[in-house]
Parts: sequence; C-alpha cells; structure tokens
Amino acid sequence: MWARILSLLIGTLFGNFLTADVLVRLKTGQSVFQIGSGNPGMANVTHELGVPAGAAVLTGDLLKTCLAGLLSFLLFRDADRIILLYATLGTTIGHNWPIWHHFQGGKGVAVTCMGIHLYTPIPGLIADATGMLVVFFTGYLPLGAVIISSLYTILAFAFEGLEAGILALILDLIMTQRHWHGLTRVFSGEEKRHAQLFRKGRIQRSEKSS
Repeated sequence: MWARILSLLIGTLFGNFLTADVLVRLKTGQSVFQIGSGNPGMANVTHELGVPAGAAVLTGDLLKTCLAGLLSFLLFRDADRIILLYATLGTTIGHNWPIWHHFQGGKGVAVTCMGIHLYTPIPGLIADATGMLVVFFTGYLPLGAVIISSLYTILAFAFEGLEAGILALILDLIMTQRHWHGLTRVFSGEEKRHAQLFRKGRIQRSEKSS
C-alpha cells in the first residue's frame, strides 16, 4: 500500500513541472498562461510558437512521466508493476492541478498516453493509436483525447483486473472533465479542428523566413 501511495506522490511531484511554462518563459519571457489559450500543453505552444517548440513540450511531458514511473519502479522493486499506473495518475494530477500555479494547469493528454503505454505497452499503444486516428480523421483534439482514456479503461478492466480498471477509470474521468467544454463545442459544431489550431505557428514561421 505504501508503495502505491508514494508512487502517486512521486508522480504528483514530477507532474508539477510544467515543461510548456519553462520553455515559453525561456523563449518569450512570458508565462505560458499568458499566451494563446493559456493551456500549458503542446497544442497551445505549437499554435503560438511553432512545431519545434511544441515538439519540445511534448518531449518534456513524456520524459517527466517516464522519470516518475522509473523512480517509482527503482524504489519499490518488490511491489506490483501497477505502481506505474499510480505514478501516471499522480503525474496527471500534478500536471493538471499544479500546486505552485494555484491548481491551474494542463489537460494531461501526453502524460496519460505515455503512462498507460508504460504500464501496458500493447493495450496502451492500441488506445493511443486509436485516439490519434480519431484526431487525424475528425480533426478534433478533445474527441481523440477522451477516446484514448475511455478505450483504455475498457481494456484495463478486461485484461488487467479491477484495481487497474479503477485507476484507468479515474484517468478517464479526469480526461473527460478537462475536455468537457471542448466536447460540447465538438457536438455543437463550434470546436476548431487541429489544422486551425496549428495554423498560427506555421504563419509565424513563414513570416520570419520572408
């Protein structure tokens, strides 16, 4: 039990490190919360600063999830590997509700995707790939994000047991909560497609090169 609790806390600590805010401050001198949508995630940074900056944010978010899981695994080698899922939940909570920024954070898509893949590589990959395909064919980021967590919840209950299924369900509820407004905009026809979200970054780069 202590391994599970401490892994959750380790993940929360790593999650509080917002890659997007560090990168935006280095590049612009502003907080990521002051640019674009204010969301400290890859999509907002890509939209405002271009693809390379967005890729750096994605890499950092994936890396912090891996480090949280690795540290938990090294500290609690004798524990069940489900501690990786506890670390993922903690990282997601810390990323979405960072203490240092008054609990205003990101949406946790990258950290959730990485974490479920670390815990169960094949089911995680299936869920992640399905969500990516949904985004590719529909253009809606919120829809793809929720598809990932919802499909993984089904797979976790089916193949990993009750505890993993409950943790996956919590991740799914968090993902749905963070994307609820986006989902309502999708079904009302008001949500922007991903090509529109990233267009500003492309325009900025073309202006700089001209």
